[in-house]
Amino acid sequence: MTGLGPVAWPPAPIRTERLVLRASAARDRAAFVELFASPEVSRYVGGARPRDELERAVPQVPGRRSGTFVVELDDAMIGIVTLDRREAERPGRVRPEAGEPELGYLFLPQAWGHGYAAEACTAVLDWCAQELPGEPVVLCTQSANEPAVRLARMLGFSEAERFEGYGAEQWFGVRPSRSGPEFG
Repeated sequence: MTGLGPVAWPPAPIRTERLVLRASAARDRAAFVELFASPEVSRYVGGARPRDELERAVPQVPGRRSGTFVVELDDAMIGIVTLDRREAERPGRVRPEAGEPELGYLFLPQAWGHGYAAEACTAVLDWCAQELPGEPVVLCTQSANEPAVRLARMLGFSEAERFEGYGAEQWFGVRPSRSGPEFG
């Protein structure tokens, strides 16, 4: 399951103090290849893919689907934040039928340690609270990915369970539905 269903896409760009979150464009292609070819970025998400394979496979306008936000700093892509509906077949869910929005993100290594992931994810979660009021959001990461677990907790996710998946222990968190003036 991909995308967010009935939400109009792409939304108007979201501006934060330092970042712009927007739909992808052809100018982002090289950064998408770099992101998925990076061993550091892919350490907890299945490993890097060969650059030559990515050069052939990545479309001219990559990431062009509902729920994918390009994160831009100073007119250059530094990462992506995604919202997808969690599939019922996967372990970890809030509702029996699943389908909760699931937050994901990847940033280029040079963007690490500056708070960009927190800033971008907060903006996407606020957008989600407006567009999908009453929906809890979930997040799954390897338990060993301590920075990701720390960020999840900072963003308001609480650990719901741990399970084995993709050959490693997974941390599954839930952020309760948010609505109201402070979130919209």
